Amino acid sequence: MPEFKIAPSLLAADFARLGEEAEAVLAAGGDLLHLDVMDNHYVPNLTIGPLACKALRKYGITADIDVHLMVQPVDNLIVEFAQAGASYISFHPEASRHVDRSLELIRQHGCKAGLAINPATSLSHLDYLWDKIDLLLIMSVNPGFGGQSFIPATLDKINKARQLILSSGKNIHLAVDGGIKIDNIYETAKAGADMFIAGSAIFSQPNYQHVITAMRNELKRILNLF
Repeated sequence: MPEFKIAPSLLAADFARLGEEAEAVLAAGGDLLHLDVMDNHYVPNLTIGPLACKALRKYGITADIDVHLMVQPVDNLIVEFAQAGASYISFHPEASRHVDRSLELIRQHGCKAGLAINPATSLSHLDYLWDKIDLLLIMSVNPGFGGQSFIPATLDKINKARQLILSSGKNIHLAVDGGIKIDNIYETAKAGADMFIAGSAIFSQPNYQHVITAMRNELKRILNLF
C-alpha cells in the first residue's frame, strides 16, 4: 500500500513571509516542503539560494526540505544546500557532467539523492542509477515557472517510472511536479506517483488546509483499491 506525501512548493508562497508560510502550510497538513532553485541559466528564471533554506531552519522548520536544483553546474550548490539543512536534493541529469558523482556527493553530505526528469527527457538516464537514488522526480511541466498546466502525456511516463522502480526492487519515492491540483492528483497517484508537489494550487487559496484535505480525500480513493 503506498504512503502518499504532499509537498507544498514554496515558489508560490509569499516570500516576504516565507517562514510563516512554511509553518502554516505544514500545520495545514503538508508532509514536507519543496524548494525550487532556479539560476537563469539552466532555466529562464531566478529564484532562491541556500540562504533561504538556512533561514527556514533558523526560523524553526524541522520538517524535511526537498530541494529541486534547476541549475548548471550542480555540485557546488549540492554542498551548500546540504550544509544549509536540505533533506532531499534533486538535480537534472543534463546539468551534471558526471551524474553518478553528483548523486554520490549528495549522499556523502547526509541528504537523500534524487534525479529530476523533464517532459522530453528519457527515463533511460536511470538505467544504471537505481542503486544511487532515493527520489525520482517526474516533471509534468517544463521547468522554469510556477502556475503551468499539467502535461497529460506525463501520466504514461509516471506509469513507466513506477514499473521501473518496482523492477529495481529499491525503495524510491516517485514524485511529480507541475500543475498538480485537486482535479488531477487522483489520476497522478493511479499512474504510480506517491509524492505530489503543489504550489499555486495550495498557496493561491485562502485556506491551505481545505486544499490539502481535498487532495488527501482524492488519494484515499486510491487506497480503497488496495
